[in-house]
Amino acid sequence: MSVHDIVDLRSDTLTLPTPEMREAMARAEVGDDVWEEDPTVKRLEAMAAERLGKAAGLFVASGTMGNLVSVVSHTRAGQEVVLDLDSHIFNYEVAGSAVIGHVQMHPVKTARGFLTPDQVREALRPSNIHLPPTGLVCVENTHNRHGGTCCTPEEIAAVAEIAHGAGVPVHLDGARLFNAAVALRREAREFARPADSVTFCVSKGLAAPVGSVVCGSVEFIARARRTRKMVGGGMRQAGVIAAAGIVALERMVDRLAEDHANARRLAEGLAKLPGLAVDLATVQTNIVIVRVERPGGPAASAAATGELVAGCAARKVKVHAMGPAAIRCVTHKDVDAEDIRRTLEAFAELTRRW
Repeated sequence: MSVHDIVDLRSDTLTLPTPEMREAMARAEVGDDVWEEDPTVKRLEAMAAERLGKAAGLFVASGTMGNLVSVVSHTRAGQEVVLDLDSHIFNYEVAGSAVIGHVQMHPVKTARGFLTPDQVREALRPSNIHLPPTGLVCVENTHNRHGGTCCTPEEIAAVAEIAHGAGVPVHLDGARLFNAAVALRREAREFARPADSVTFCVSKGLAAPVGSVVCGSVEFIARARRTRKMVGGGMRQAGVIAAAGIVALERMVDRLAEDHANARRLAEGLAKLPGLAVDLATVQTNIVIVRVERPGGPAASAAATGELVAGCAARKVKVHAMGPAAIRCVTHKDVDAEDIRRTLEAFAELTRRW
């Protein structure tokens, strides 16, 4: 049962640390990480790099910070970053790359949230005095705004081949990368192999309270470490929180399949209710996006969305309005089968009135 008898499906960032994580945090051996003397942080970074097949890792405060230091470390001012129009970097990271890195975004509309090789080829800037040179290509896997969809290692490799052929590096925003690995039954390092850098969160489905890890070459991580310091991310005795990340990698990856099963059960149940639409083909991992469709057009659908969010909250089920007529539900370790039943019951009671 959910904590405090509330089903919270707003995000998998809401997971609470496990008892094992809390114990590991209390017992963590620590040092000053800015001086690279925190043994627990170093262990997490090495473990993450090994899991992703990279030479080095860097512990950062969040996925947003991980993406920011990666973009800034790969590029120089005046360059352009090619990425999906619906990507997290473009939509939800407060234009940090533009403000800090002085780079321009080149968003491309995609069908599934994933750039194709042809789209990358077309977006790469030719050598022209009037144009900003392409400095980086970014890929997101799983894809948040497209409902937790996954792209395969082969799809990432095909995009990277085009980018690398033009001398452009590739960054993988893998905030929920282990969800993709579990869903597609592939090793995480297979997804990371074509990319020059990759970041993943331990604070989402893996349930640690804080942090992400950036992985890449030794040279890249050295640049990223300097960038992390510049943006205020140089933490001191950070082993206290890194300890939970170690437990997350050791204990919490395989259980992501439970979240995926709960998301599928939720999606199939919601799709049967009047006025709600779910593209079941997109429900590959732990995110369910519900479209609200009411007679009367966009205004009526938007009003109904607000009513559903408020009505669910009154029934102790928290969901997130992702847009004027869309609701996002995210399953995680603190949501079980009984919580899915309660959520479906709340939605059914509210839509029965329509």
